[in-house]
Amino acid sequence: MTDLASAPPRVFVPHRGRGIALVLLSSLCFGSSGAVGKPAMTAGMAPEQVTAVRLLLAAVLLVVGVAVFRPSLLRVGRGDVRVLAGYGLLGVAGVQLLYFVSASRIPVGIAILLEFTSPVLIALWVRFVRRVRMPPPVWAGIALAMVGLALVAQVWQGLRLDALGVLAGLGAAVCSASYFLIGEHAVATRPPLGMITWGMAIGAVSLAVVVPPWTLPMDVLAGSAEFGPWQPPVWLLMVVLSVVCTVMAYLSGISALRHVPATAASVLAMVEPVIATTAAWVLLGEALTAVQIAGAGVLLTGALIVQLTSPGKQQAGTPAEPLPSGPDVDQAPPER
Repeated sequence: MTDLASAPPRVFVPHRGRGIALVLLSSLCFGSSGAVGKPAMTAGMAPEQVTAVRLLLAAVLLVVGVAVFRPSLLRVGRGDVRVLAGYGLLGVAGVQLLYFVSASRIPVGIAILLEFTSPVLIALWVRFVRRVRMPPPVWAGIALAMVGLALVAQVWQGLRLDALGVLAGLGAAVCSASYFLIGEHAVATRPPLGMITWGMAIGAVSLAVVVPPWTLPMDVLAGSAEFGPWQPPVWLLMVVLSVVCTVMAYLSGISALRHVPATAASVLAMVEPVIATTAAWVLLGEALTAVQIAGAGVLLTGALIVQLTSPGKQQAGTPAEPLPSGPDVDQAPPER
């Protein structure tokens, strides 16, 4: 028999196709959140209250489930505290809260466009901090995806800029970029489920400071909402929003970062507004315009270009660190 103790450790090999599928699943779950959460807001809940309940239920579900079935994932080393705090505060609570602040002060289309400038921030970080030169088609694909996003969001409608709203939108972009960059670094050495559990718990606690649980409208939660041809209770919509649009979305999203780099994942995640618009059309009867359909095609084309031309993930799941200076510093790592 083989001596298991002497067997070499299994090497993790990234799989681009699996990573793309996970990003698309994450975008599908995230993109459906608007169609699921909007009826709750129409019934009387404020956007920040929907977000607070969403994160609280997701955190309770994850912490209890992991504590019962995988308690070892809750162990935190001294070096993990900053990473988990950054992921929870920025990647979970920050991006959602700042987006809602932005959307409440400027048109939703502009707010979405500002938040989804995060792929540009990530590309700049990779180029100038990690000092990795990306092929020109990657930049072209990012630009094309941004144009498509602007068409989907129809940013020219009801244009009214507010300084605080713009700053909040840019803050959401920074938090979104942090979600991808911190997640990419962390999952190289940490199980995604443990990362998500702590991140969700930290995000829920921080948001509870802004929206205390005792301020939630319990009468609205117990009432019903208009959801297409159905009238489900609001609390049921919140459960779906927490389980499908939050737990599954974050878990599949961070798992994808083990297979594809943050640059490519963030651009592919830009299909989320397309999914959100389509879900609102199918479930809530909000019609798509010809411009939005064309914009979706442009966005997906740009995302495809980035996927086909971006460098692949390094084998063995090693954290992405800045490359050492030298004659080959501008050479992109070979795709494996």
